[in-house]
Amino acid sequence: MNKFSLFLLALSSLIYSNEISFYEVKDSDDQSTEISFLLDKVSFIKSYSLVDPSRIVIDVYQSDLKSDVQKKYNYPIKQIRASSKEDLTRIVIDLYEYVNWNKPTQEKTDEGILLKIKVKKNKNLKNNIRDIIVAIDAGHGGKDPGAVSSNNVLEKDITLLIAKELQRTLRDTEGYQAVLIRSDDSTVSLNDRYQNARKFGADAFVSIHADGFRLESVKGASVFIWSDKSSSSVARNLSDKERKRIQAQIKNIKSYDFNEDAARELYPKTYKKKVDQSKMLGLKILDQLKRDPFTKIHKKNVEYADFRVLKSVDIPSVLVESGFITNPEDAKRLKTKAGRRMIARSIFLGIHNYFKETPVSGSILEGYSNYLNYKIQKGDVLSEIAIRFGVTVESIKKINELGDRPIYPGQIIKINI
Repeated sequence: MNKFSLFLLALSSLIYSNEISFYEVKDSDDQSTEISFLLDKVSFIKSYSLVDPSRIVIDVYQSDLKSDVQKKYNYPIKQIRASSKEDLTRIVIDLYEYVNWNKPTQEKTDEGILLKIKVKKNKNLKNNIRDIIVAIDAGHGGKDPGAVSSNNVLEKDITLLIAKELQRTLRDTEGYQAVLIRSDDSTVSLNDRYQNARKFGADAFVSIHADGFRLESVKGASVFIWSDKSSSSVARNLSDKERKRIQAQIKNIKSYDFNEDAARELYPKTYKKKVDQSKMLGLKILDQLKRDPFTKIHKKNVEYADFRVLKSVDIPSVLVESGFITNPEDAKRLKTKAGRRMIARSIFLGIHNYFKETPVSGSILEGYSNYLNYKIQKGDVLSEIAIRFGVTVESIKKINELGDRPIYPGQIIKINI
């Protein structure tokens, strides 16, 4: 065996050879069925759906199945089967028809890591359909306030408010699902931020920040992706601050978590693709920020910096600096709901434009027909919905033939974007 093979073998052991066993199948009141397997550790997973015949496939890398699985089940599931070969375990869910399904999640329990996937019958489908999962990381939080403005505006508060604004848009738009890495003023370690994105099965990861600088004159929004080499002096300063802050945390990866650093060496093609996708996602968000008349741009190109939170091996990941809260103009803008909404809108439209161009297989953006379905929430008014999606009230009325009729909670309307 040559040195390179030994090197890959060592990396493989770092990522863990993971033992898998079948756990259970559980039916729910909402007509869905949850299938779960028990793992030793969080794994590198790929999942996809196939047709003719209809089935869902989950590949678990660097793993070994205790024993082959072949279990028949009730409609819409024909059977569940699994087997391992050369450190790859393939789980196949054979189906009678097409279903709505959720990307697999990995949940820590006392027994180990539960890999769970849910399917739900839907006779109106012409393909297996799943939502696009976006992980939203509100920077800082808890004991870590982040940057602080001269009038005591805290970065951690601004980032959480923007994150919740973005979450709401994604939550109420058909085809998307948002998960918050933190949903309150809690302390979340850098390791847990990107590890949780993997456990949620995220298709994209967006970290939201609002930076500070010693000069009040420095202002404007920026978008970053990961690189060990910084693209500017500002990016270098941010990278240096980040490295000092995270040295202790890097060493504290939990024994059951996934080793992203080793994975980048073991799966170089996957990682290169992720870097290219991250740059495309960053460009789409930056383009929308440039279109916002109220947001100034600090750097006109996507920046590169050594932000550990962006270093997932396979999830397109970007960090958005929404402005400098040490700049009076930026701080004033970010303190207002309108200012934060415009940042959230730019991020949402950037995400949407990215997935229009590189659609997730089996999502509603395959064969996209230029409109989204939005579910009206209590308190919604057309003018605010129009702002949220960057369209006009007139365009919403026209495509939905609303005339002067009022909207109501639970109503589904089309948004042409």
